[in-house]
Amino acid sequence: MSRIGKAPIEIPQGVTVKVDNNVVTVKGPKGELSQAVNPDLEVKVEDGHIQISRPSDDREHRAQHGLYRALIHNMVVGVSTGYRKEMELVGVGYRASATGQVLELSLGYSHAIYIKLPPEVKVEAKSERNKNPLIILESDDKQLLGQVCAKIRSLRKPEPYKGKGIKFVGEIIRRKSGKSASAK
Repeated sequence: MSRIGKAPIEIPQGVTVKVDNNVVTVKGPKGELSQAVNPDLEVKVEDGHIQISRPSDDREHRAQHGLYRALIHNMVVGVSTGYRKEMELVGVGYRASATGQVLELSLGYSHAIYIKLPPEVKVEAKSERNKNPLIILESDDKQLLGQVCAKIRSLRKPEPYKGKGIKFVGEIIRRKSGKSASAK
């Protein structure tokens, strides 16, 4: 039995949930999101909770039970409080600046990199003296925010010898010692 799928989703104040033809639409102060649900699963909204039930214990129904519960929960949290990711640029001369929905990155290549972000993602770039530049991304859609972060990170992944690259704030990079340490 799916433990995640069985858990009810609590609807916070100011959030409305509508189920229509297997499409769940969640509207809140941060925005509006919708998700199509497998027609085999049944989504019920009653007295401040969302409950998802499945018709049988088939392997596919069990898997989708937990999946759709997690997706709907992420939508409810997104439209009520939103999601925020902070990324740090570690390296000499690495810079970031944001103008509107365009993020400009200088990552040690011979050219600057420009990324046009979707309108659902808000971006802010901070750079203070003697600190690594920060990119702060906010959105109500967790899935979209994760994709944007992965795309930005893929431009210069953190390398294990010096730790240079784009990493999440608080992320720990496993460091390698290099060849000089093993020559003894």
